[in-house]
Amino acid sequence: MLLRREVLAGIAALAAGRQRKHRARTIARDDFRQGLGQWVIEAAKPAAVSARGGVLDIVAPAGLTLWFRPRLSGPVAIDYDLQAVSAGGPFDRVSDANCFWMARDPAAPEGDVLAHPRDGRFESYDTLETYYVGLGGNTNSSTRFRRYTGRPGDRPLLPENDRQAAADLLVANAWQHLRMTAEGERITFARDGRTLFDFRDPAPYRAGHFGLRTTASHLRVRNFMVSAL
Repeated sequence: MLLRREVLAGIAALAAGRQRKHRARTIARDDFRQGLGQWVIEAAKPAAVSARGGVLDIVAPAGLTLWFRPRLSGPVAIDYDLQAVSAGGPFDRVSDANCFWMARDPAAPEGDVLAHPRDGRFESYDTLETYYVGLGGNTNSSTRFRRYTGRPGDRPLLPENDRQAAADLLVANAWQHLRMTAEGERITFARDGRTLFDFRDPAPYRAGHFGLRTTASHLRVRNFMVSAL
């Protein structure tokens, strides 16, 4: 009996240690119950953006980026659930559930993308150094990964990072879990546990901001979390 109690105590201690380790790894999060204080909105046209009841709701008539205020340093993972809404609204287009991560502005002090606000138009972000995925872009006909170089118009698209298969596009009204990482030279993007892009960068971007990006769409986001890897 004593041995059994010792074994059970050991298992409980191990589980508690794992829970503490998991909690320690979470470095930032938003449960979308406290408003939009952690986000900066850049929009080409007036948009309806709200955070309540655990959901970030974005109705964007034109280009829009929401920057997460905390600056992130790698290695990190960024996780959240996303839904592309199709419910008859004027912008329920099921398109462009996009994101930037590890974004920096070479022209700004310390590379801070928030130092020089932009107007929300897609081309205004060309001068960033960042990783970018356009999930369900071009009216849900493509999903693409790019590494921005900070030079206007220079956003290389490798053939293997340009996808059009139905399995790589958005599904209307379905919650999906997205995860992107920056772990040294390895940069990844996964949806529902399936890795869509696994990019090796010999000169990786190791610190910067995360941004949600869309245009003419209606998106919902929940359970946003950043973890140290």
